[in-house]
Amino acid sequence: MKPLGGYLELQNEKGLDFYPDMLRLNTARNAFEYILKIRKYRSIFLPYFTCQVLMEPIRKLGISYQFYTINEHLDPVLDFELEPGACFLYTNYFGIKQDTVIGLSKKFKALIIDNSQAFFSEPIAGLDTFYSCRKFFGVPDGAYLYTECPTRLKLERDVSFDRFAHLIKSIDLGIEQGYANFQENEKKLSNNPIRRMSLLTERLLTGVDYKECRYRRNANFMYLHDFLLDYNDYVFDASFVNGPMSYPLLTTSTELRQKLLEKRIYVATYWPNVLEWTTPKMYENYLTRHLLALPIDHRYNHSDMKRMLNALKQLL
Repeated sequence: MKPLGGYLELQNEKGLDFYPDMLRLNTARNAFEYILKIRKYRSIFLPYFTCQVLMEPIRKLGISYQFYTINEHLDPVLDFELEPGACFLYTNYFGIKQDTVIGLSKKFKALIIDNSQAFFSEPIAGLDTFYSCRKFFGVPDGAYLYTECPTRLKLERDVSFDRFAHLIKSIDLGIEQGYANFQENEKKLSNNPIRRMSLLTERLLTGVDYKECRYRRNANFMYLHDFLLDYNDYVFDASFVNGPMSYPLLTTSTELRQKLLEKRIYVATYWPNVLEWTTPKMYENYLTRHLLALPIDHRYNHSDMKRMLNALKQLL
């Protein structure tokens, strides 16, 4: 029986989930672990060019692993074969590699798709696919998992109120003042057990205007692309962008990231751990040092993109 009266709780508009039929979990890495558990994979091939947090479930479950390389199109170099009990993970980089995902789906059955950077890319029937909510929206955690495997794990529900400080502080004091809390939250998400998505995160996600978020990401992406196409060493087809995570700009410069930082334009590095996993001669190593994932999310409009372009014009 719920209580009546008392103080008023945090209020947000209730709408619909974007993926109402998927499993709702606490983190993307745990969604990955969920797949490994229910499929009972014994080994996995994963890209050198990926986040180190994916190693958490692999090590936790004692699964053997091998890295594979990607080419200049960010497509996998398929110089290996899958043995029984093995699987293959591919990342939908920046949310613009859906064509590669479709192609791989026709070649592999034991395929896992990491859509952490591709929230709006719908899953392909039969392919285990996981998503990260906090990489796209202002939530403390949360992940979706698409799988047709009938096996289900019994899970407790997660609690997220103690991971909320950076989101609240960003409203009152600005995004920069909340960065230390954001880093603390990242640490709290490490090595957590698989749990169901918290009620707080579920509630927040029902208040997102997904149509507007996707439109704004597409518009900002194409605004940048129209200018940066001739400067970008990474060549890709932008005809069918679908709410991408960021704009990937690849140049020979190693100074652009710091120069943008000085202008309060923050560009994350994907991913520092790759420098430890690879040699300087490997393409993944080069990508980590030279590729800039420019922010294009729904917080920004064409005026913001113009400011970023003006900064880049002075540096390219």
